[in-house]
Amino acid sequence: MTLPVLYSFRRCPYAMRARLALQASGVEVELREILLRDKPRQMLMASTKGTVPVLLLPDGQVIEQSLDIMLWALQQGDEHHWLPADETAMQDALNCIALNDGPFKQALDRYKYPARFALADGLAHREAGSEFLRPLAERLSTNPCLHGVQWGFLDAAIAPFVRQFAHTDPQWFAAQDWPQLAQWLKRFEDSAAFQAIMEKVPPWQAGDAPRITRFALPGSDRPNLQ
Repeated sequence: MTLPVLYSFRRCPYAMRARLALQASGVEVELREILLRDKPRQMLMASTKGTVPVLLLPDGQVIEQSLDIMLWALQQGDEHHWLPADETAMQDALNCIALNDGPFKQALDRYKYPARFALADGLAHREAGSEFLRPLAERLSTNPCLHGVQWGFLDAAIAPFVRQFAHTDPQWFAAQDWPQLAQWLKRFEDSAAFQAIMEKVPPWQAGDAPRITRFALPGSDRPNLQ
C-alpha cells in the first residue's frame, strides 16, 4: 500500500505541529527527515517552496502548508476531538494561529537571531513576543489547555513556537509572571506525545528503505495532554 510521504525536519516548529496532528490522527506516513542545508531533489520537485513540512499524498496531491497538513490529518481521524467543536471556535483558533504565525513568529526570529536582522540585540522583539504570550497565559488561567479542558488543535499549532521562544533565554522565561503558560509548556515538553514526534532519525537519502511511522505511543497513550 502506498502511504503519504512526509518531508520533515525534526527541530522545525512548523514540521513539529504537522507531526503532532499526524500522530493524533493515527495516520501512517513514510517519514523523510531532511537536512535543510542539503534538501533532496525529490522534495524540491514536489514543492518548490523548499521548506518543510511537505506532505505528498498517494494520488499526487501535495500539501505544502503545515496548517493544511494538520487539518488534512485530523479530517482522516480525530478520536481525541482536537478539532474545534463549531465554526466560532474554529475561527477563534485560526485567528490565534494567525497571530502566532505572523507578528509572534516575526518577533521570535528577531529575538532568537538578532544578528540575522542587523540588530544589536533582540530585547525589543522579546517584549513584542511577550505581548502575544500574555493573553495565552490569561486563557490558561481558566482552562488547562488553549483548546479548553483538553489538548487540541490550537495547542499543537502554537506550542512548538512558544517552546522556541522559551528556550532562547530559559531563565528569563521562567522568571516571568505567567506560571500557567510555563506549566502548559512543561506538560507539552514532558509528554510522551512530544518525545515520540521528536525521535531522532537519520536523514533520508534516495534509495533508502521506507521509514513507516505513526509517531505511535504505547497503548492508548496517543496525545491527550490534560
